[in-house]
Amino acid sequence: MATTVPRVSIGMPVYNGMKYLRYALDSILQQNYTDFELIISDNASTDATQNICLEYAEKDNRIRYHRNETNIGATSNFNRVLELARGEFFKWAAHDDVHLPGFLRRCIEVIESAPATVVLVTPKAVVIDEHGKNVAGITVENLDTRNPQPNQRVANVMRKIFWASAQYGLFRVEALKKTRLIGPFYASDNVFLAEVAALGQIWEIPELLFQARYHPDMSARANKGWRSLQDWFEPSGRDVKRIFPPFFRTGIEYLCAFAQMHVSMQERFLCCLNVFTVWYPRQFRILFHAWRNKIGLRTRLKKIFTNMSGRFTITCQ
Repeated sequence: MATTVPRVSIGMPVYNGMKYLRYALDSILQQNYTDFELIISDNASTDATQNICLEYAEKDNRIRYHRNETNIGATSNFNRVLELARGEFFKWAAHDDVHLPGFLRRCIEVIESAPATVVLVTPKAVVIDEHGKNVAGITVENLDTRNPQPNQRVANVMRKIFWASAQYGLFRVEALKKTRLIGPFYASDNVFLAEVAALGQIWEIPELLFQARYHPDMSARANKGWRSLQDWFEPSGRDVKRIFPPFFRTGIEYLCAFAQMHVSMQERFLCCLNVFTVWYPRQFRILFHAWRNKIGLRTRLKKIFTNMSGRFTITCQ
């Protein structure tokens, strides 16, 4: 008997995710769009993750549960779910995020009616904490970019990207497989989304349909220092570029990605140029602001100018 191929594949890589896993699974399985498969790749978890996944898989035949014998690293596990996918459209799902009602239906409606040049559709998102409450003062960036020129779309992503929640939107698989996917390095999601923008347009749906969870156990906070985070991405140590710290590594990866893109030679050059005219200047500004805040430069300058003003007034009198 032939098995019906689902229209949408959802890939959930997970490692020791029992704390938030049920919330994530329920939010997907309760969607009002049902023509999907949920592929879970358990990266040799040592907590109750396996038991939870098996419990849900027994109740819902849309779930395909796979468990790695050993931990293959976050990057390989993240990309493995795509290798197992069968659908025409694909989306990643983190084990700790929440998909609000209507997420899948709205995304599939938009991408099906959009021109083929649209390769990613993603809804508006907010950041929630470990208790599921909105984090005050945080705004998730809008990566909607519809410029016909690839280099301009790339520049737009480079200027705005921060939370990178768009990577959990709905992709055309055909376009997705033309990228290098997620790499074994910090901020690889930034590079990946810039690659996606080089291939086609990114549309953001105005409805709020996604909650990205920010909590103490997430990789960026649990791993102390970039070397620890590097090992989390790729524990085997086979990555020869692991010696470069994030600031330099990300720029190198942008250049490597654009050099291989399926666009014209001119567009490749202009995309690479964005690294030096858009991305690096932005990073220098971020580093400067961080340094200024750390040493209280603004306060010190204010005191200096106040004292100078006072002395000038006394001298004039």
